[in-house]
Amino acid sequence: MSEGGCSSEANEPCALRVIGDSMEPEFEDGAIIIVDESAPCGSGAYAVIDYDNDTTFRQFVIVEGRKYMKPLNDNYETVELVGDYTVRGVIIQKYFKRKRKHYEWVSE
Repeated sequence: MSEGGCSSEANEPCALRVIGDSMEPEFEDGAIIIVDESAPCGSGAYAVIDYDNDTTFRQFVIVEGRKYMKPLNDNYETVELVGDYTVRGVIIQKYFKRKRKHYEWVSE
């Protein structure tokens, strides 16, 4: 595993727009998420992850030493991270319809 950021030289949080419903109900389609490349990424963190030639926003979950990208919407598949992946950053805030929510994670 390697850890990176929103861009190769980013040291500050960046904003991304959620597209689709795979992370609903917590993250609605169109919500703005703030991604911090320096925030710790422990099990349960919402993260932007590069895996299998794709960049995905999912919940990072560790179960019995195995690592997964888990959608919050049950209509989507949980993917086990087998091989190389990069955690681009962890979601620290969400904005949707003028409402803001903060997230804090601790690494294990």
